[in-house]
Amino acid sequence: MDTSLDRIAQPWGSRTAYGRHGTWPVRVDTHLADGVRPDDVQRWVQAASLLHSDGDAMDIAVDDGRMIGVRGRASDRVNRGRLGPKDLFGWQANASPDRLVTPLVRREGRLVACDWDTAMDLIVTRSRALLDERGPGSIGFYTSGQLFLEEYYSLAVLARAGIGTPHLDGNTRMCTSTAAEALKESFGSDGQPGSYDDLDHADVLAMFGHNMAETQPVQWMRVLDRLAGSDPPRLVCVDPRPTPAARHATVHLAPRSGTNVALLNALLHEIIRRDRVDHAYIEKHTVGFDELTKMVEHCTPSWAQDICDVPAARVREAAEILGSADRLLSTVLQGVYQSHQATAAAVQVNNLHLIRGMLGRPGAGVLQMNGQPSAQNTRECGANGDLPGFRNWENDDHVADLARVWNVEPATIPHYGPPTHAMQMFRYAEQGSIGMLWISGTNPAVSLPELSRIRSVLAQDRLFTVVQDLFLTETAQLADVVLPAATWGEKTGTFTNADRTVHLCDKAVEPPGEARPDLDIFLDYAARMDFRDKDGGPLLPWHDPESAFEAWKRCSAGRPCDYTGLSYALLRGGTGIQWPCTARSPRGTERLYTDGITWAHPDTCEAYGKDLVTGAPVTVVEYRSLNPDGKAVLKAAEYLPPHEEPDESHPFQLTTGRTLYHFHTRTKTGRAPQLNAAAPDVWVEASAPDAEALGFHEGDLMEVATPRGALRARLRVTDIRPGLLFVPFHYGYWDTPAGSRPGAGTPGRAANETTVTDWDPVSKQPLFKTAAAALRLIERGDGTSAPAPTTAASAPADPDSVPATAGGRPAHASQTATPEENDGQGGAR
Repeated sequence: MDTSLDRIAQPWGSRTAYGRHGTWPVRVDTHLADGVRPDDVQRWVQAASLLHSDGDAMDIAVDDGRMIGVRGRASDRVNRGRLGPKDLFGWQANASPDRLVTPLVRREGRLVACDWDTAMDLIVTRSRALLDERGPGSIGFYTSGQLFLEEYYSLAVLARAGIGTPHLDGNTRMCTSTAAEALKESFGSDGQPGSYDDLDHADVLAMFGHNMAETQPVQWMRVLDRLAGSDPPRLVCVDPRPTPAARHATVHLAPRSGTNVALLNALLHEIIRRDRVDHAYIEKHTVGFDELTKMVEHCTPSWAQDICDVPAARVREAAEILGSADRLLSTVLQGVYQSHQATAAAVQVNNLHLIRGMLGRPGAGVLQMNGQPSAQNTRECGANGDLPGFRNWENDDHVADLARVWNVEPATIPHYGPPTHAMQMFRYAEQGSIGMLWISGTNPAVSLPELSRIRSVLAQDRLFTVVQDLFLTETAQLADVVLPAATWGEKTGTFTNADRTVHLCDKAVEPPGEARPDLDIFLDYAARMDFRDKDGGPLLPWHDPESAFEAWKRCSAGRPCDYTGLSYALLRGGTGIQWPCTARSPRGTERLYTDGITWAHPDTCEAYGKDLVTGAPVTVVEYRSLNPDGKAVLKAAEYLPPHEEPDESHPFQLTTGRTLYHFHTRTKTGRAPQLNAAAPDVWVEASAPDAEALGFHEGDLMEVATPRGALRARLRVTDIRPGLLFVPFHYGYWDTPAGSRPGAGTPGRAANETTVTDWDPVSKQPLFKTAAAALRLIERGDGTSAPAPTTAASAPADPDSVPATAGGRPAHASQTATPEENDGQGGAR
């Protein structure tokens, strides 16, 4: 690492240029605590990043039982020694003085400290009472995308076969459920087709709603190094905001929010019209091409221009680049997943690759990205609502196979209906049918939509809430029992990144006080509940991370995510390894679908699919008729307008996202001094034309209001498309005075005070990017009061604010941006 670089001001570091088909050079990044020299490090402990989905491998520096720094691992395939800002600085949060160090229970309205037996006995007593009185459907579990594989798998077993509840989901529902659903719709199963190594070989990189520069900053370093080398790739960027990735794009398409399907259908129309398709591949490996062709026949670039507000010529230019690519790599993230018609749009990206035959070769692939470090494990292990090992809950043979692995009767595993998704779980809690909700490693009181509603749900006296976390988060403050958890660096376990690379993280230091690893907490609960298999043995017979990993391997055997060739010993010392890893592929599998589609057959697929517009399930009979030979499915979708459009009282569109320097609700990054100083408070972005037309200026204090709530933030004037507002979602209330927190009619600072309770009909992922909003001036940046409104028709409720109306919407704004701008979403530790 060039230690002269300020990695906050220059987050992607220096360039190590290389050409197409070359090897990405090594660059080892290191950060040690102030005053610490390399000679002070007593030992380096293997780990990987827990603050994004990239899986950057690193070593933790330890001295006298304390973390004192990190360095990138030069030997790892994912990052070859590089680290992003959150990797370099985020570890400092582990030593924060406000870590939870003892269990807490609510007594007379207050949380008070207690011992572990008291806390666990209270949870077990309530669990047994609810099971006796109301059955397994009265208990729900809502987990994270930041635990380890071994912990998710243990949670899935105790929830499904111990409690017997269908109510188990993760906050991955907020960030990657659409990725999983899109892969199932197209390929019959979850599992990332592409590989990060495809960045070395692609001549075209298309980013759909994905600002790689900030969600996966190390892979963006890889792209920057390719751009600086010989034969650089052409970039196509689809994003309504002028992100850092957009500034480097050959073509930047900035559509109106909620119109992704229309834009993608127009791109498919052009590619098919120009016959830039691989007919042999389509015939051999797909079904549905005729239906797709018919659906997009009328979706001309001019048609899309009217809907998306993107010039038809730019659509044609992008289609020409995508259609002429020798090796096309596409990435997709929250700009698609959290927007209107999310799964339908993500599937059209898959369709683009299928009709071009761009799968299974170096540089030719699709990455339906993840937003969290272990979101892939949530899905693999069944902690996201699916069955472990990508088994099909509608296939009795799959359920029986899982029952065999767990040594329980098939009827023990709830499969009489679809698993409950997170938004429905909170609805059940609101209605009272869920009486106990166990929340581990996530902060829904900041990360879920329409926060006033979520707070009221969690505050109900009839709902018994358990929160398992590192800090007294906004959610923990509403709990009945709070369990102090150990985190990354304080426990051992594995997790899998967005391109299926499995890393091992070893324990480097002891957790503070009485904090325990999540695995130990789940195993303790299972033992106290006395969960048994059908022969009377312990349902969870493992006792530590490695034995839990070995149990998971048995569950994954023969499934798409087969781990049977992996071991802790194999994962130590070298590089992460991509699954499937078996006796036949002992070093892992770089990319999927190198010789056709593997898991789409009706007997083996993870799901039969859904209607992309309505979400109605496809039956096994319908699927078998459509796809008897197990090919990839080209699923078409018509464009429908967003449910909430701007109007006279709310004339702007509002989208939310994240900054490069923070992760989710800032519970870690807000406690790292360098990261917090880089982005200390919430802001709202508006376009320069809108700001000029309305007389607003940089630094003005604004109120952003929707029909659900409001927040206040300082204005940043950027080249975002006119008519669109952006607010980062990270900022909650744990670091603010109690009096500044939202109450009845009082604006807060959390973006999700304003977002809508609505979700994609297929993936059930909430829509954080299509709200209608009003923008009002509260106070000038120099501290002077806002002038009184001039017209009664537009006067806001607050007499000290000035209402705003959206300006014109030019189709292609100039691209300037700061490193803070991004498009992600989620919520967790």
